[in-house]
Amino acid sequence: MCVVGAINNYTAQLLTYGDSTKSSYNLTESLMFLAHFVGDVHQPLHVAFEEDEGGNTIQVHWYRRKANLHHVWDVSIIDTVMKDFYNKDLDTMNGWSDDISHWENCENKKATCANDYAIESIGLSCHYAYKDVEQNITLGDDYYFTRYPVVEKRLAQGGVRLAMILNRIFDKKEADTMPLYVQ
Repeated sequence: MCVVGAINNYTAQLLTYGDSTKSSYNLTESLMFLAHFVGDVHQPLHVAFEEDEGGNTIQVHWYRRKANLHHVWDVSIIDTVMKDFYNKDLDTMNGWSDDISHWENCENKKATCANDYAIESIGLSCHYAYKDVEQNITLGDDYYFTRYPVVEKRLAQGGVRLAMILNRIFDKKEADTMPLYVQ
């Protein structure tokens, strides 16, 4: 199953929370997987090309360290940003407060807008992750400084959207009026 299907599946399972009949789902597991997959769909290479396994088969050097492109986007850029700009303090990451209401907009009442998030990510993988990358290239400052804003924003979007999905799941009186669609 793809990440979009998994998000919708685990959201549907969690929507059984509080039903009068005992749920046949492991809701703790559903919650953990939902959080994981909402993060994944916001990482562009998690919805990228099957032929290179989302960048896993593209060997690169992140400055002097050997890695694959997927690892650069999953770990290396984030670690470097935390060290260079935030003194390893996540609380200082901000700057998108004006965008949050736009990120929270999802009108799909039966599922999530995970497909829209995946479409955003595939566009970003083409325009940023894969752009100017080839086997064994060294990715340095030019790549880093043009890509880390994308990674930061996707992390923020993923967090906001996960919170929105969870609020909709666990606030039953708001479930039918709370939007889940991104424009």
